[in-house]
Amino acid sequence: MKNKGLSICISSAKGGVGKTITTLNLAGIFETLNKKVLIVDFDLAGGGISAALNLQSPRSVYNFVDDYNNNRYKDFKNYVVSYDDSIDVLASPKDPRQAGKIDPKYVELILDKAVYNYDIVLIDTNHNLDDFNILTMDLVDNLLFIVTNDPLDLKNMRSLIAILKDVNYDNYKIILNESISPFKKYFGLYDIKNIIKANIDYVISKDFFIKNIDTFVMNGKIITLDSKAPLTFSKDYTTLMQIITDMYKEEE
Repeated sequence: MKNKGLSICISSAKGGVGKTITTLNLAGIFETLNKKVLIVDFDLAGGGISAALNLQSPRSVYNFVDDYNNNRYKDFKNYVVSYDDSIDVLASPKDPRQAGKIDPKYVELILDKAVYNYDIVLIDTNHNLDDFNILTMDLVDNLLFIVTNDPLDLKNMRSLIAILKDVNYDNYKIILNESISPFKKYFGLYDIKNIIKANIDYVISKDFFIKNIDTFVMNGKIITLDSKAPLTFSKDYTTLMQIITDMYKEEE
């Protein structure tokens, strides 16, 4: 049997903080480390992984659940689509109405299939604390929460951190994403830590603000797979690499 892969859920306390781009960038780093990666799009009603990568996904999370529930399931690979030789995607439903038909009880089954088929499983989610996302967070090896220098986002993160502490989660790290709004710096790092009542483990700097990000998205490209990325964004490329290194250390 294949060794169990590492599962990482990328989430937040608010939308629009850069979860999807961060997920893709981490996938790119893992590819450079010769890991086989699956990106699971658990933003069921509005996921954008397939769109960001220009992928046509004939099957999705919904199809997996529907087939499994009706004894049509045969092979997990039938439900994923390949981006390249190293990265596959399990897409969110094309029709948002299908999201409500996906029972959270299938989260464990999907993740179990995923981690025994891939070295790395990256789960992109929305920020809602619904049964589906809570169960996902319960089951993964590591959690990454992304926060920005935005007053409402920081207040929401403070509430989320309080909940995590109440339920004794200790497998999470917090990333401050300064690249999402590099010209809005309301608070310094010290103030941010005081507001959210938690440490900031990593910072994606304002230097990672990419003026031609729309070109990458339109072309379905992953920034960290660009040959120039390690030099052009050396500081933040190193930060992303450090996130991955730390997660491996925690699993040892």
